[in-house]
Amino acid sequence: MLPQFFARRYLFSPKSRSVVNLISGLSVVAVAMPVTAMIILLSVFNGFESLVKSMCSAFDADLTVTPRQGQTFAADAVDTAAVARIDGVEAFSFILEQSALLEHAGRQATATVRGVDDAYGEVFPLAEAIPSGEFRVRLGDLERLVMGQSMAYMLGVRTLADADVNVYAVRRGSFSSLLPFDNYTRRTVPLGGVYSLDLETERTYVLASLRLAQELFSHPGRVSGLVVRLREGADAERVRQALEQRLGGEYRVRTRYELRASFYRIMTYEKWGIFFISLLVLLVASFSVVGALAMLIVDKRRDIATLRALGADTSLVRAVFRSEGLLICGLGALFGVVLGVGASLVQQHFGLIGIPAETFLTKSYPVEFRFGDLVVVLAAFGLVAYVISNITVRSMVKHNS
Repeated sequence: MLPQFFARRYLFSPKSRSVVNLISGLSVVAVAMPVTAMIILLSVFNGFESLVKSMCSAFDADLTVTPRQGQTFAADAVDTAAVARIDGVEAFSFILEQSALLEHAGRQATATVRGVDDAYGEVFPLAEAIPSGEFRVRLGDLERLVMGQSMAYMLGVRTLADADVNVYAVRRGSFSSLLPFDNYTRRTVPLGGVYSLDLETERTYVLASLRLAQELFSHPGRVSGLVVRLREGADAERVRQALEQRLGGEYRVRTRYELRASFYRIMTYEKWGIFFISLLVLLVASFSVVGALAMLIVDKRRDIATLRALGADTSLVRAVFRSEGLLICGLGALFGVVLGVGASLVQQHFGLIGIPAETFLTKSYPVEFRFGDLVVVLAAFGLVAYVISNITVRSMVKHNS
């Protein structure tokens, strides 16, 4: 307690005002800014991570069932009643997807046509992402397409009233070099709706009815996957194991994160890369504490001599100035936490800082504050502060000096 008492007196006592105290105050500010920046950067990255995950969840189900061999399997080979009885399963839908060529008004583009059944809307509620038209791939016997806004722009679609799209798919089991058009199955389908998500998804997926996809790709009665939506709070891994056991070894069941394992792994690496870069900046800023401590030790040489005359050993003297360095760092961390957490929460709830671009995804910078990031930042900073203060004091306060 005695070293902390001396440290507080040196920093806050009205009788100890000097240039050293001014430098100590500047060191507090120099330490606070990197702490603030670290918290804000990690919160912004969390926001973009959650935004990307929410966009991926629009076409990546909680669980996806695919065949271990081949690309398709018979839909009636799956016991749907058994799947529905699994605890945690909210809804499921069969899909059939394959690449195809789209043409409209002389413009062409390749896309992945995903054929979906009537239960698809229960697994992926895309209705809120449809700014034009509606999310319906079939009206009775009338087939319709739902494509991304970017894809519609690439094909030159101006209005849904006159937007018939030609869909070409490679015909299985036939090839003719003399009549190339005979190698393709062609369907002309009106565009019924346009969805708006991220650019990559909009240019990749086009939704059609499962019946149309089976005819187009020559896969009658077959599907390429079963997508499953879980109930709120359900354990994805437990449901995955139960589903895999119920379906048998012919099928492979993967979670959303297993489907894009490399993508999420890269996002994690990027986040911690940003953390360590920010920590390096914090380390450089912490060297201001070295200068403040060095000047304070030189300024308090008479006090050190007095303490030694009163019987204080070297360890006690070092503890006094070590506490001074930790106090400066602690005040800087406190101010940094208040500023960083406050700014993150304000942006998270009110979105004051907008993105200067036209986008349908978000109008302001996405921010998500997580308490775990704060704990990691404070732990890393505490280690840096202790090491710097200890090295500085041990080098400045020698035995028998």
